Amino acid sequence: MSDAVLIYGVLGLTLAGFVWGRFRYDLVALMALLGSVLLGLVPSEAAFLGFGHPAVITVAAVLVLSKGFERSGLVDIIAEQALRVGERLLLQLLVLTGTVLLLSAVMNNVGALALMLPVAMRLARAHDTSPSLLLMPLAFGSLLGGLMTLIGTPPNIIVASYRGTLTGENFGLFDFTPVGVAVALAGLVFIVLLGWRLTPQRQGQASADELFDTANYLVELRLTEEAKACGWTLSELQQELDEPVPVIGVIRDDKRRPGHAFLGALRAGDILLVEGGPEEIKLLEDRAGLRLGAEPEAVEEEEDAGHETAEPRERAAGDADRQKREGAEKKKEKEEEEAKEETPRAPSTEGLQLVEAVVRNDSMMVNRTVSQLRLHHQHGLHLVAVARDGARLKKRLREVRFRSGDVLLLQGDEAGLAEALGTLGCLPLASRNLTLGQPRLLLVSLGIFALAIAAMLLDLLPAAVALSCAALLSLLVGVLPLRDAYQAVDGPVIVLLGAMIPVGQALESSGGAALIAETLLTLGAEWPVVVTLVGLFALSMLLSNVINNAAAALLMAPIAASLAEGFGASVDPFLMVVAVSASCAFLTPIGHQSNTLVMGPGGYRFGDYWRLGLPLSLLVLVVAIPMILWVWPL
Repeated sequence: MSDAVLIYGVLGLTLAGFVWGRFRYDLVALMALLGSVLLGLVPSEAAFLGFGHPAVITVAAVLVLSKGFERSGLVDIIAEQALRVGERLLLQLLVLTGTVLLLSAVMNNVGALALMLPVAMRLARAHDTSPSLLLMPLAFGSLLGGLMTLIGTPPNIIVASYRGTLTGENFGLFDFTPVGVAVALAGLVFIVLLGWRLTPQRQGQASADELFDTANYLVELRLTEEAKACGWTLSELQQELDEPVPVIGVIRDDKRRPGHAFLGALRAGDILLVEGGPEEIKLLEDRAGLRLGAEPEAVEEEEDAGHETAEPRERAAGDADRQKREGAEKKKEKEEEEAKEETPRAPSTEGLQLVEAVVRNDSMMVNRTVSQLRLHHQHGLHLVAVARDGARLKKRLREVRFRSGDVLLLQGDEAGLAEALGTLGCLPLASRNLTLGQPRLLLVSLGIFALAIAAMLLDLLPAAVALSCAALLSLLVGVLPLRDAYQAVDGPVIVLLGAMIPVGQALESSGGAALIAETLLTLGAEWPVVVTLVGLFALSMLLSNVINNAAAALLMAPIAASLAEGFGASVDPFLMVVAVSASCAFLTPIGHQSNTLVMGPGGYRFGDYWRLGLPLSLLVLVVAIPMILWVWPL
């Protein structure tokens, strides 16, 4: 069996693994790499050279610099201005999409979206706008913005490095700008004027109270003297119920303590603030002896007080009349109190540290449950509710296996909440407070980045070295703590790149890329080269909608180079076609992390994306091909 057939088999299984989604894409990429080594397609001594490839180093450096921009306050200043937009929807779309587009040009596009997503949610809630009208345009804007510079998106970095292996000279920082700006501006105009009308308008998703129905499910449960739960801890209460009990807080002696921080034993008179439906509340009543409503003793005291006001019959007639009036008033008050007791109370959530967060693609929570993650004991977080596809999940919390895009309602200590969410790989939504960085750090961060850009433009240093120096300098001067820098590096993406680079090289060295190119050349022999470019663009774009865009670029770049060689044309327009098309994953929520991140908060379904994504993809194709041929002629 030839090497070309073997590499096709490996790539076919790899693509199936990406689409299936049972295993995360970095694990699939590692399996592809090791499988290629075992089959002799990749030399064993070269198996892990991909992790030292300039493209991998550049991506890691860009991620660290992006985090530095966030910490220094640059992005928060921009976001603060965006929050001042009025209630006009078109203006909101223009500012949000335009801002994320510009940010994505100089930082990681997922990072840019993550910073603007809370701003969009706050705008939607402030102006009673359905976030589904804002979030998909925001996600697509982050993809379009990445087209404008070398560092905007991994496919650009990959294609630039691949050109260096072919010609000895990489694409420069702004070589992508003419085509990228034209495509991004066309996409922005389309989204703001027409495209948003193609997104579904999902009602009732803007408010956290409506999404999780918190007010309707928060009730007070009191421990009476006879309650079984007296002397239990909250952990023992959970064990008794075989279910993580959503206890938001415990009220004792008129002081409210957060449920996640209450470690003592429960006692009579304690009030538990519990979030749950009727079934959960009935379970607490039956198994733990908790009771709804006001303290029974209070009613009895009122009754006793009523009896104590009764005077002997020997009183004067005037006193008897007064007594009757007071008795009637007491009776009325008692009836009103009893009526109140029959209705579960909905206490305010004010003062409780509740936060909404969306599960990222690379989160450690994906495919795991609450007990497996030890959310409470290890991370100090209490899961209150989960929403998926815009609706709250009604199943038991302990049975939920988290998916990327899930929206979680969590409770935790305010001091450690941000760190816990970062560790878990969750993105806080509208509850995120904008914290402006120090002006000195802002200027230092911008200065370091400007020096790196200057070194790249003047050809003093390669992109990987210049950006790595900038990232290191940012750490040394305190723009970003070392721990945050390590958290900023997207491990799964780095593993994906490091593993797939040798596999992509095997596609070329085995003759597989040339064989595919020959087939395309044969099919397009009677057509102009531009038709083949359109076919290459469409194939790469479709591939990027089912697998990671970096993987699509790695697989399509050798095929593009073989096509250029077959036509006897310049390789530049073919590589530019791959760079643009691999970053335009507008048809599915799985093609890019940005699309997945907005799926839960926007209440989107899988089939919602193509409605805006298909016309936008066609627009990009129509604009990009002529621009590529004009800037990079055959």
